[in-house]
Amino acid sequence: MHSQFSPHRADRVDLPGRHGPVAALRAPAAGRDLGATALLLPGYTGSKEDFAPLVDPISDAGIEVVAIDLPGQYESVGPLSEAEYRPAALGAALADLVAKLAADGRRVLLLGHSYGGLVARGAVLAGAPVSGLTLLASGPSELPPGARRTALDYGEVVLREQGVEASQQVNETRQAMNPRWGSMSRELKDFYRERFVRSSPAALLGMGEALRSEPDLVAKLARALRSSGVPCLVVCGDQDDAWSAASQRDMAERLDADFAVLSGVMHSPNTEAPDALLATLLPTWRSWLS
Repeated sequence: MHSQFSPHRADRVDLPGRHGPVAALRAPAAGRDLGATALLLPGYTGSKEDFAPLVDPISDAGIEVVAIDLPGQYESVGPLSEAEYRPAALGAALADLVAKLAADGRRVLLLGHSYGGLVARGAVLAGAPVSGLTLLASGPSELPPGARRTALDYGEVVLREQGVEASQQVNETRQAMNPRWGSMSRELKDFYRERFVRSSPAALLGMGEALRSEPDLVAKLARALRSSGVPCLVVCGDQDDAWSAASQRDMAERLDADFAVLSGVMHSPNTEAPDALLATLLPTWRSWLS
């Protein structure tokens, strides 16, 4: 079973960031180095560990891996203002990191999962010098109505009135409704709890508000990608319960991007079906680098 505890060869490092150290898992390219770095951005309440199952296969394909906690998430330092956690603001901050990686002569393949996809979009719109963009289980705009949106609305009220610990209890109650929660190890449940409560309240609130208000910027992103010649890939599960597969297919068409849908997969292909995800990612990325 794949999870945030899947074994990998990456080192835990701190990278320089606009708001302070950015916590990362970093693994060099193994074998023939293709001169590229995959920069992986997690989603709301996520962390760098969400990409643990992908680290070694990407490294073995000759691509350096840098998976990070977004500013304010888990082990990364973040700003105090909620507004600084909107996709445009975080994207501008992440564009600095992309530029530093690219300054070393490496081509940066930027991947954002869920909320990280909105941040990756913000980075491209801020001029990040990427050589490819992958949007993983991420949508064109705000989170649509549904169970996740309802939980987000209620969670914000609890967070503002009662604090992070109480909000985590609400979050865990929602997760317990998923049959997979019952079979999850205590170690993994404890990790989910720890990274949530260690995240900045401003980050949780700012990202949560953005998930309820982010506008549709697909046309703007399409123009930016077209003018810079940057290729794009959209990947999702056919059972995604955040943004529907149909909405992500439409986004891909509007971006003139490649599109892949993974059968039987929900909102986290990186841990639910990493082998199927890699079977799409690696050939696509190799074609971008050739």
